[in-house]
Amino acid sequence: MLATYVPRDSPVHRLPAGVKLTGLVLAGLGTVLLGRWWQSLLLLACVAGLYGVARLTWRCLAVQLRAVALLVAAIGVLQIVVAGWERAVVTCGNLLALVALAALVSLTTRTDDLIEVVVRGSGPLRRFGVEPERVGLLVSLGIRSVPVVARLAGEVRDAQLARGAATRPVAFLVPLVVRSLRHADRVGEALIARGVDD
Repeated sequence: MLATYVPRDSPVHRLPAGVKLTGLVLAGLGTVLLGRWWQSLLLLACVAGLYGVARLTWRCLAVQLRAVALLVAAIGVLQIVVAGWERAVVTCGNLLALVALAALVSLTTRTDDLIEVVVRGSGPLRRFGVEPERVGLLVSLGIRSVPVVARLAGEVRDAQLARGAATRPVAFLVPLVVRSLRHADRVGEALIARGVDD
């Protein structure tokens, strides 16, 4: 689930969206250079400190990390078996730090500001036939579709529980995909009706 903007008066909130997105990209690239377990834990501590600077609670940070906890745990077990505990700490620490940092950008930046940066950043691609406004629309629709798909997943799960059906992955995924495609069709029809073409 994408984090939603939380209004606060903090230095992190006041940073321009472009600076925050650039920092996120550089942090992602920088994790390649982190090879020691203590470096990854230091990065994680720095990100946690940024949550404090942004005047966001520890609970807010925990909610962001809880969403990927099972995936990170599975990766960690695999890394311990294959490469040892130090590599597991590096991999999982970097992953948690980047997820928390991406969530921090979302929590401290309005969606419209993020989309404006994406549109401006896509400007040079215009010479290759890419329309920056369409890229912005695509990003906007993607962001706004996440809670819709999450709601559809909840409805499918509730329907299965009400029928007493087994929670097999296929039995869950097929109705979710069908409902998501129907939603996408409705969005497409709405865009065509507003003159965005097909």
